[in-house]
Amino acid sequence: MTANKKYILLLTAIWSLLYLAGNQFLPITDPVEGNYVETAREMLLYGDYLSPRIFGEFWYDKPVLFYWELAAAFQLCGIHNFAARLAPAMMALAGILLLYWWARRLYTEKIAFVAGLVLATSLEYWCVGHAVITDMTLLVTVSLCLIAFYTGYREKKPHWFYLAYGAAGLAVLDKGPIGLCLPGLIILLFLLWQRDLKALLVRETFIGLVVFFGVIGIWYLPMFFLHGRDFLDVFFGVHNVMRATVSEHPKDNVWYFYPAMFFAGFFPWVWGAIPAGWKRIRRGWHWQLDTDTRFLLVWAVTVVAVFQCFATKYVTYTFPYMFPVVLLLARWLAGLGKKFYCAVAAMIVAYVALLVWVAVPQMTARSAVSLAEVAKPFIHETTGLYCYREDGSVSMTFYTGHFMRELCPAREMERKGGLDWSVTNVMPQMAIEQVDKEQPMLVITNEQDGAELQEVLSGKWQLLATAGKRVLYYREP
Repeated sequence: MTANKKYILLLTAIWSLLYLAGNQFLPITDPVEGNYVETAREMLLYGDYLSPRIFGEFWYDKPVLFYWELAAAFQLCGIHNFAARLAPAMMALAGILLLYWWARRLYTEKIAFVAGLVLATSLEYWCVGHAVITDMTLLVTVSLCLIAFYTGYREKKPHWFYLAYGAAGLAVLDKGPIGLCLPGLIILLFLLWQRDLKALLVRETFIGLVVFFGVIGIWYLPMFFLHGRDFLDVFFGVHNVMRATVSEHPKDNVWYFYPAMFFAGFFPWVWGAIPAGWKRIRRGWHWQLDTDTRFLLVWAVTVVAVFQCFATKYVTYTFPYMFPVVLLLARWLAGLGKKFYCAVAAMIVAYVALLVWVAVPQMTARSAVSLAEVAKPFIHETTGLYCYREDGSVSMTFYTGHFMRELCPAREMERKGGLDWSVTNVMPQMAIEQVDKEQPMLVITNEQDGAELQEVLSGKWQLLATAGKRVLYYREP
């Protein structure tokens, strides 16, 4: 067996252990994961694979690619935890093998293998590889775009640009305009540093743009013709422009947010790189950088700088920095020999323990899965399923297959006019005053607000279950 095949098999085996094993025990959490899986479930329910819906209503939070991945997994494996986490896990494998292929093309098989190990055992990659969110798909598509461009540029084979534009189109189908703007800015800044903007003035660039618009036109054009101004205002106005200009979570809009996320997310390898970097500085830093290193540095720095300027900050926004940082570090780690491989083995053991003793109980506490199991025998055609002052119980709908509604006093149902963050509240509302007093009810709330609800709505209430801070009440008709 060649070294190349051996390395690929080892990386795949490690991926299977770290990213597949135990996924059936990781329940869907609220609110973010619940929104994604419920939308994919409703794609199958309505047979509509174009217009995303949640609670039966159209919504335009994200483009369609990740929903297609989830729907395909549900269609193939059934609707359950393992299937929901299969999509990000498969993209995690694609990312590991893509990085290995590229590092092998740039450097050596050994460095490529080390890079694959570092990526697979970095904390943020491990977390995102299990999370039902769009970011792993964005990482792979953006990275493929940049790798294809640089391969064509480095080897003077512009036909690679076709793949770059196609991958950018997939990134835009996954996350929106950032899928083109981010790699486009990285390429532009790199060529400016190289003083070689003319590299883009080739026929393949213009044909590549046709490929790009052909890919994104699969979804964006039908959505515009079907939903018109609503789609444009909410998708582009709120979920793209507003995220960049108006903070959705103001408390996180601090300068040190992403540096802190980097040191936490690139654990443990960043902590080994710090002393090595310090020694390099003390010996004297030489700025004669080769073209490969220039491209990697532009890639990594631009990702962080762009999202640092965004008003809304999320833990995973800077995730596309992983490839260049891993490659820059892998060249040093490859020289450590057995010490490095022992550290990898230790991290594999640590992640297995983390999944069993931390991830499973913590995610169970943030999910309605246990409440759904208790609730199922009480759910009939006339049963109302509600939540009250308990944000994000979408997973209850996913696990029971019955739509929930949010109970609130009529005076609190008024929302601001125009476009604001209220459009992200996807659960339909119902005024408490309109509840049928003869209707059996299941309500997810917390103990304090549950007591308040029972005072407002008279009847025979029964506490069925508790999960973390959530409680499930049943009111007999």
